[in-house]
Amino acid sequence: MIFVTTGSQKFQFNRLLQKIDLLIEEGMIREEVFAQIGVSDYQPKHYEYCRFLDREGFTGKLRECQMVITHGGTGVIIGAVKQGKKVIAVPRLASYGEHVDDHQVQLLREFDGMNLICACYDSEKLGDCIRDTGSRDFAGYHSNTRRILKDIENFLIAEEGENHGKHSKIS
Repeated sequence: MIFVTTGSQKFQFNRLLQKIDLLIEEGMIREEVFAQIGVSDYQPKHYEYCRFLDREGFTGKLRECQMVITHGGTGVIIGAVKQGKKVIAVPRLASYGEHVDDHQVQLLREFDGMNLICACYDSEKLGDCIRDTGSRDFAGYHSNTRRILKDIENFLIAEEGENHGKHSKIS
């Protein structure tokens, strides 16, 4: 199953939803597709959808799918990559009224550069991205949380050692 999600922002992403419908109609997408369409006003014709999923429903769809097609939001991308899902991300663009600016392009360049996702900067190439992503190997997600916590711990220990010698004892 392909899980398409447009996020929960106040902006539509009709362009992505229409392209998915067209790819199904053309036979480029043959597997089941389910979409969370958010506030988009385009209603898919060839796949099931809902406006919003609750946390449990979203987690279930993410677990069930093999591929995620999404906007350039970091939350969905990181959540899907952590679960080992293949991710195609299409940036929302201001010129289509999909966001206030084009910051998602820069975010996707970073994720794409780390080989975590397939960034699809041109929605007309989405079919090619879907075809190529099926056989592409992506880098796995590696959290830096433990290293960051260890660095903080080492810093605090060093600070404690420095400050210990600076305090005078009151007799």
